[in-house]
Amino acid sequence: MARRAVVIGAGLAGMLAAAALSTVADEVVVLDRDELPDGPEHRKGLPQGRHAHLLMAGGLAAMEDLVPGVSMRKHLLAAGAHEIPVANGMVALTPEGWFRRWRHPGPQMVTSTRALLDWAIRVAVLANTGVEIRKAQALELTGSRQRVTGVRLATAEGTEELPADFVVDASGRGSRAVKWLAGLGISDVREKTVDAGLVNATRLYRTPAGADRFPLTIVQANPYLGLPGRSGMMLPIEGDRWMVSLAGTRGGGEPPSDPDDFLRYALDLPDPIVGRLISGAEPLTDVHVSRSTSNHRRYLEKTRHWPERFVVLGDALATFNPAYGQGMSVAAMGAQVLSRELRRTGLAGDGLARRVQKAAARSVEGAWTMAVSQDVWFPGTRGGSPGFADRLVTAYTRRMIRTATASYTAASAVWDVTSMTTGPTRLLRPSTVLATLSGPPLPPAVGAPLTKEEREILRELDRTGS
Repeated sequence: MARRAVVIGAGLAGMLAAAALSTVADEVVVLDRDELPDGPEHRKGLPQGRHAHLLMAGGLAAMEDLVPGVSMRKHLLAAGAHEIPVANGMVALTPEGWFRRWRHPGPQMVTSTRALLDWAIRVAVLANTGVEIRKAQALELTGSRQRVTGVRLATAEGTEELPADFVVDASGRGSRAVKWLAGLGISDVREKTVDAGLVNATRLYRTPAGADRFPLTIVQANPYLGLPGRSGMMLPIEGDRWMVSLAGTRGGGEPPSDPDDFLRYALDLPDPIVGRLISGAEPLTDVHVSRSTSNHRRYLEKTRHWPERFVVLGDALATFNPAYGQGMSVAAMGAQVLSRELRRTGLAGDGLARRVQKAAARSVEGAWTMAVSQDVWFPGTRGGSPGFADRLVTAYTRRMIRTATASYTAASAVWDVTSMTTGPTRLLRPSTVLATLSGPPLPPAVGAPLTKEEREILRELDRTGS
């Protein structure tokens, strides 16, 4: 008998999960209620889709393992994405000072619009597997507390029941998994939200002539001042464009939607470099604003009972403040966990769904801790405040970041963790601890660490008189 797997959601997490399932199922059906675009275009089902997205090295490595016969790195770069070496292709101001740039490139990250990433991944999966996408809305799960047997869905023709040997919920931030599980008799799902009230505002610009190799530029928010956070980022994307995303937390830090105020906000950041860059660049779009930015986690791995043949992945499992650039990588790593377990036991392995759910939660844990441990320090954050343990961790982390601004040993540890190529324990290795306790071996950088050519580009673009 043919084995069918159903995936709810045709976004990044859903298509990667479908790719994993395609290796063991005879039929994989992906359900999505949206009309999916034929090209790299924004769709309404992604509230953060217009804003900055960074695909970290750990997430890209997971993708490379998931789509059969395709190098996702080459595929994404061919579609127009950019590859940025974090050690020397990025200029970053942290709360502890400017990071120096080093000769060794360090981990690589990929930048593009989210629309291009989703489209490129969807194209790769559909071209190299037997996965099918159907326009339909999932209404509920069928089955029992012991085992999910399918999905009841709504289509243009009415409602129907789609039997399945395995179901993955990758429907995103708006997932109804908790309600669906309650319908099966599982009502002990614990959830947590930590919300700093972050607002994102993004505008696209044409890359100025001669500035196509200008480094990705980040001015990070400082959560330790007792003031609303403000940050800004300029990253290169496909189509010879710059994406500029500004972000701020509640209580007066929120960025504006007015174009003139957008520039003024960028110039008022802890360093005006992003504003100076865009003051002489040609804007291509209006300013797009989004507020769907809270950290939200569903502790599904902790329920007393879990049905066989059902897994929740991606944003349906946990969402993060997008300022930390972790969501896509966590989704890819969750799909990789699913793939690994499927290769071991196939669709019908006893306890498969529970093992995947617990392992996916471990992928979430590091990213959750990284995001929440900073967000709790912003004034007005809802759902969390710093406790004694947070203060100890923060004291060490701040000292380490201060050291990393001028120490390759400490910086490489930070890059490995933030790039998700290794877990947070990397920060506790003896060499990292020793470097942290010793402090920065070089004096702090004075101003952005730009090359002579980059300083000239900035000077030519600057219309502010700075």
